[in-house]
Amino acid sequence: MFQKNMRVLIVDDTSTSRMLIRDALEQLGMTQIASANDGEEALKAMVASPSHLVISDLNMPKLDGLGLLKAIRAHPPTKKTPFIILTGKSDRAVIEQAAKLGVNNYITKPFTLASLKTGIEAVVGKLQ
Repeated sequence: MFQKNMRVLIVDDTSTSRMLIRDALEQLGMTQIASANDGEEALKAMVASPSHLVISDLNMPKLDGLGLLKAIRAHPPTKKTPFIILTGKSDRAVIEQAAKLGVNNYITKPFTLASLKTGIEAVVGKLQ
């Protein structure tokens, strides 16, 4: 899919992180970028208007990244949506749990433009 048409949802409770991810996605040529402050807000957005890709923080209030992933996978219209977890810690148990829930990839913070691009391409294919 050509990235200009790809709708991406950024989910992070830190506004700085959302801004950094948005800037990186824009540098990769993506223009349809939505964001949510937590998993609960993201789930409502996905049910109302599903995105093509979700990039979510792991630790958030209300509904964390794993809870959001589980909810998205349980909702038939969104269950196949590519989901990338962005986390500051590469805790093996958390990564294994995310894998069981169907995460497509994970990227560790702090990320670089190259690591974000590689992480996204591993899920959606080569970006144009």
